[in-house]
Amino acid sequence: MSQLHMEDAVALLSRTPAALDALLRGLPPIWTDHNEGQGTWNVRGVLAHLIQADRVNWIVRARHILEHGDARSLTALLDEFARQRAEKLAELRALRIESPDLGRPGHHRALGAVTLSQLLAAWAVHDLTHLHQISRILAHQYSDAVGPWRKFLGVLHCNGHSEPA
Repeated sequence: MSQLHMEDAVALLSRTPAALDALLRGLPPIWTDHNEGQGTWNVRGVLAHLIQADRVNWIVRARHILEHGDARSLTALLDEFARQRAEKLAELRALRIESPDLGRPGHHRALGAVTLSQLLAAWAVHDLTHLHQISRILAHQYSDAVGPWRKFLGVLHCNGHSEPA
């Protein structure tokens, strides 16, 4: 079977929650809290990933393909980002997070123990990382045109600093 048939895919997708429930509900932590080794996920991490992917991935991408095809203009991307960010910041404000909440713990599949404060700070610095990346991309377009001034233009000497996620 190499071609997708919508009803067949939906039949499988609709059964995954019940299959996981039957397999996992009530299992002792020895089964659900351990992973396959360093850098791998445990059952909770896989379930969190499935939830997140359903929330922000599959349907969002399907809608995008239906509405825009394979390419969006820069203007459309900027407009969508501005709309999405305003929506997410409104959601953040609605959470009414107070100082004591910032120390609340959470768990990241790759990083381990994290706090709400660290998550929110990482969101802000994530933006700065990509602003830095975009600046490098833009500057690269003139990397030869600047001639001898290249040695004074640090942005042309930076190869990025992010580790793979």
